[in-house]
Amino acid sequence: MVKRCLSRMSGKLSRTVLRRGKGSNPFSLVDYASYEYQQALRNYQFVTSMSRKGNCYDNACMESFFGTLKMELIYGNRFKTRAEARQAVFEYIEIFYNRIRLHSSLGYMSPIEYEQSFKLAA
Repeated sequence: MVKRCLSRMSGKLSRTVLRRGKGSNPFSLVDYASYEYQQALRNYQFVTSMSRKGNCYDNACMESFFGTLKMELIYGNRFKTRAEARQAVFEYIEIFYNRIRLHSSLGYMSPIEYEQSFKLAA
């Protein structure tokens, strides 16, 4: 199925992003690490982005942060403009998330408090 989908794509298409999906997405059942799948992508000059299990460059930290951002700020809010959304995200990160929000992984301190505790100890 993957080969059939890839072969239908325009010759002008040099790169694309294939994401796992839900429902009728034909790529949802693909073994992304399989040799056949990776070879098919290379044949069409696709660039993959996938780390190995346990790789320290995994994006789990960012996925967790973006999940928190969505739950605490994005869901339930409607922004009139991109500028308004951008400002809200900036304020969430710089004011609330870094200075006020308590993080269990930091001993229930904010990131700023946690950082300052090391400066005071030095």
